[in-house]
Amino acid sequence: MSAIRRRRSVAVNVGGVWVGGDHPIVVQSMTNTDTADTAATVNQIMALARAGSELVRVTVNTDAAARAVPVIVDTLRQFGETVPVIGDFHYNGHLLLKKYPDCARALDKYRINPGNVNIGRKHDDNFRTMIEAAVEHGKPVRIGVNWGSLDQSLLTRMMDDNSRLAEPEDARTVTLRAIVRSAIESARAAERYGLGRDRIILSAKVSGVQDLIAVYRMLASEDDYALHLGLTEAGLGSKGIVATTAALSVLLQEGIGDTIRASLTPLPNGDRAEEVIVSQQILQALELRSFTPQVTACPGCGRTTSTFFQDMADQIQTYLREQMPSWKSRYSGVEEMKVAVMGCVVNGPGESKHANLGISLPGTFEEPVAPVYIDGKLSTTLRGDAIVAEFIALLEDYVARRYAALPVETAAV
Repeated sequence: MSAIRRRRSVAVNVGGVWVGGDHPIVVQSMTNTDTADTAATVNQIMALARAGSELVRVTVNTDAAARAVPVIVDTLRQFGETVPVIGDFHYNGHLLLKKYPDCARALDKYRINPGNVNIGRKHDDNFRTMIEAAVEHGKPVRIGVNWGSLDQSLLTRMMDDNSRLAEPEDARTVTLRAIVRSAIESARAAERYGLGRDRIILSAKVSGVQDLIAVYRMLASEDDYALHLGLTEAGLGSKGIVATTAALSVLLQEGIGDTIRASLTPLPNGDRAEEVIVSQQILQALELRSFTPQVTACPGCGRTTSTFFQDMADQIQTYLREQMPSWKSRYSGVEEMKVAVMGCVVNGPGESKHANLGISLPGTFEEPVAPVYIDGKLSTTLRGDAIVAEFIALLEDYVARRYAALPVETAAV
């Protein structure tokens, strides 16, 4: 795996999943259902967990949502789903946590936005109430600052102080510093109210790639709290995926970050689990973690006028992802397997030889045969209409032979 040296942070236990310290970087996600709709929320949490989300956050914004949380968690546990559930609170979290202790107990972590409670004003009773609930119920807290809801009194003070300097900084830099200050001061306040630093995770989210990189570099240099990474609104489609990848990859490469989320805007009726897959792919591309066997496929060119290799690559990648829930409990190391599905003779045999299992499909005017390579050696040649099924059979046999004899590791994240 990667030789990236991670920043050392305090480890936090979130419902049995460790975040920070020497533990693997954790993938998390958030539902977009009405939390009061218990059936829809349970179904989406289970879908996110099946996709590989290791923490799932839900909105807790109303009495109905707070009442639904214990039902949701209990239903998940009855189905055998153990993924930790996090409550996302804004504005009225102090009221809901106090009014609904069953909700406070059922959640595995609380997310508090200091800009949307009264910390930094004349008193911080609301913030303190939420921290006291976390202490009472033994829950960790993510203190999540967001520049869209930054404490304006803090920002104004810092802008005023900056204006009196002989060489004032630009407004952007002061704003980023204010975001970091808000996070650190809120964490210090939480500790004063009895919450241990081993129960505190910080985040400082913005929507611009360069701003995110700058603010997390500042935050990482301030203290050793565990850090959650993510753009606050990454965006739709390829824009959201590219922006998230660009920002998180730089920080992760520098060893910054203990848990991540890709905050993608889904298309109407789109698959919410896409954000989980994107986070996994970022970590796997950086060789920080492995989640599922990877398929190498060429982009296609004039030599590959047939789309068969594209269809086959998609089928194989889908097949591998669908098998992983079963495979990961039986086959140790299978998530690091590499498969190549190539479209012509130019790079096909070479790429196939570098994979654990590879196939080089015929390009335009090439002989209609598909050599298969296993661990770098030509194993067989496929032809005809059943190539996909035959290749999958070879793949299943390879997995059973290569990985079955290895002990399955169940190291907790």
